[in-house]
Amino acid sequence: MENLKNVAPIEDFNWDAYENGEAVTSASHEELEKAYDGTLNKVNDREVVDGTVIAMNKREVVVNIGYKSDGIIPLNEFRYNPDLKVGDTVEVYIENQEDKKGQLVLSHRKARATRSWDRVNAALENEEIIKGYIKCRTKGGMIVDVFGIEAFLPGSQIDVKPIRDYDVFVGKTMEFKVVKINQEFKNVVVSHKALIEAELEQQKKEIIGKLEKGQVLEGTVKNITSYGVFIDLGGVDGLIHITDLSWGRVSDPKEVVELDQKLNVVILDFDDEKKRIALGLKQLTPHPWDALDTELKVGDKVNGKVVVMADYGAFIEIAAGVEGLIHVSEMSWSQHLRSAQDFMKVGDEVEAVVLTLDREERKMSLGIKQLKQDPWETIEEKYPVGSKHTAKVRNFTNFGVFVEIEEGVDGLIHISDLSWTKKVKHPSEFTQIGADIEVQVLEIDKENRRLSLGHKQLEENPWDVFETVFTVGSVHEGTIIEMLDKGAVVALPYGVEGFATPKHLVKEDGSQAQLDEKLEFKVIEFNKDAKRIILSHSRIFEDVAKAEERAEKKAASGAKKTSGKREDSPMIQNQAASTTLGDIDALAALKEQLEGKK
Repeated sequence: MENLKNVAPIEDFNWDAYENGEAVTSASHEELEKAYDGTLNKVNDREVVDGTVIAMNKREVVVNIGYKSDGIIPLNEFRYNPDLKVGDTVEVYIENQEDKKGQLVLSHRKARATRSWDRVNAALENEEIIKGYIKCRTKGGMIVDVFGIEAFLPGSQIDVKPIRDYDVFVGKTMEFKVVKINQEFKNVVVSHKALIEAELEQQKKEIIGKLEKGQVLEGTVKNITSYGVFIDLGGVDGLIHITDLSWGRVSDPKEVVELDQKLNVVILDFDDEKKRIALGLKQLTPHPWDALDTELKVGDKVNGKVVVMADYGAFIEIAAGVEGLIHVSEMSWSQHLRSAQDFMKVGDEVEAVVLTLDREERKMSLGIKQLKQDPWETIEEKYPVGSKHTAKVRNFTNFGVFVEIEEGVDGLIHISDLSWTKKVKHPSEFTQIGADIEVQVLEIDKENRRLSLGHKQLEENPWDVFETVFTVGSVHEGTIIEMLDKGAVVALPYGVEGFATPKHLVKEDGSQAQLDEKLEFKVIEFNKDAKRIILSHSRIFEDVAKAEERAEKKAASGAKKTSGKREDSPMIQNQAASTTLGDIDALAALKEQLEGKK
């Protein structure tokens, strides 16, 4: 109680009036109102003033400007500033001091717009960092609310790294620098990238200054291309070439890494200015050849997958990063020139035999034909001389036909062993590639892995018969089927052909025999080994003329002897006469026969 102070009542206070509800002071109501108004700020409509945030919820912000009532502003007018809190000073535009409800009507957006042009110009001049709200996407970039102005943010100015999804930035509040203003069209361009570039440039200098070959750094996958992966090392970009991603073959870098992935990389190389940095990923793991089974040796069987095909062979991956080459010559015992694609394709799982192994050079050659027995090891047993088989025509040459009896067993049929009778100028006249042909083994050349084969030997030699038919001096009907410079080819009976030189094609009337003409021909030469028959048409009538001439001479000679001084015995005269007459009769008969045929 001793702390209580006695307060003296106001001497002129009218207690009776107070009790009756009347005015309690001598001051008038008007005076009191005037005094109250004096404590408030003087404000005018359409004026921009500063206010203080005194309360806020999810929808509205209550602002006190020192007026008799507070103003309420929608929260979305402050979306560019998500950090707004009670106590912050904000600029407001007074739209109305008193609406129908007696409420003070304020707008933050209009206040910003009123001062925005001056502020945005000042921001450009002073390189000021300002806040803006990203409203939406537009062609080539974004629309940003800056001081109530719609500014343009190019896509390239959002960040230092390429933007893959622009939509994630819509609705975000970020810091920007004003980089360009078009005063005429009131266009404003802002950049977020410009803010971080200066900082990154400093980081970049620090990183580049410390770079060393063999150094291991952490980086982030920034971009993936068909030839490699770009890694952000903290403001500095490096490239992992596709061949340095993995010890195994990589067809697409996306098989190994993904965007925004963090990983350790090793610096392999860089240029003098350190603008191009070559990075490696596979170098951080041991080489697969070093981990290869130490027991693996030549002759062992391995399994693998075909990873690359070439005409000359196939590369087989038997473990990630460990490959062996199967040369096309090791794919089949056949000696035909073929492409490796005839035997396998990329992705095939194959079994092979190790042929060579060089761990130092990290090279290996493989073979698949070794999984089958070499047919030439038992060639004499399977294809003895004289045996008959069906072969496939593989290729032609001017001198014969190359055939394959089975894979790896090749043979040659010489052109002279195709037919007994037909004169084959080129094998394509007789057969065709890919066709089956019956053959007989004539000779085995094991060293050169080649068989000598025959086709005609499957039939009897008709020239044994022709030898008895086309005897020298015999006459046969023939047709001229081909005219050559050196003579004519004549088709004779039994499908055999003969040849006549031009002088033997002269007919009795002196004219030359023509193509397709059918005439009598005399055999003047028969060579069984060379399969050659030489014919003559003119020899037929020439021989008749000579015989007649001889007969006449003989007759004349006999007559002289008879009329001579010495008389021969009757027996000798009769013998000479009979011989001469006989010859004449025979010649006369042959001449009649020929004339009759004509």
